[in-house]
Amino acid sequence: MAFINIEIKAKCFRPEKVEAFLLENGAKFIGLDHQKDTYFKVPNGRLKLRQGNIENSLIYYDRPDQQGPKQSDFSLAKIADGPALEEVLSRSLGIKVVVDKYRKIFYIDNVKFHLDEVPGLGSFVEIEAGNLADPSKTVEDLKQQCDRYLSAFEVAADDLIHHSYSDMLLAKEAPAS
Repeated sequence: MAFINIEIKAKCFRPEKVEAFLLENGAKFIGLDHQKDTYFKVPNGRLKLRQGNIENSLIYYDRPDQQGPKQSDFSLAKIADGPALEEVLSRSLGIKVVVDKYRKIFYIDNVKFHLDEVPGLGSFVEIEAGNLADPSKTVEDLKQQCDRYLSAFEVAADDLIHHSYSDMLLAKEAPAS
């Protein structure tokens, strides 16, 4: 089944301040997840296998590279045997890049928050407002939720990130020209 997320990713210079705001505003802390996201070579969109101690899924998504709120259309399948699935997909499609990160996960209603530490890239905050739990929420409803939290976290426009961690890591690995 396909769902919609409106997502924002930004550099986060004060993760402790964002975390305090979340907890003061009733966020449910899910936990700290050490995630390995393996991205595979596919002709369209992105296909990643997430293996963590909390979240384990195969995720296909398509979204534009743009700063600020962006719509992500995705399909997700929970997985039980990540290493076996990784082997099959690696052999059949090839690996594009692997992102290893530590992620604190919080929820307020239908909005999911990530405080991420990505070795080699730094600290980030992600806001994902989705219609998974409430399909009646429109894209505009989800954008307004993201904007509200973006303002509450005092994220500057210059701190917004339009690429995924995978793109950022690939750019670091690319030879200088």
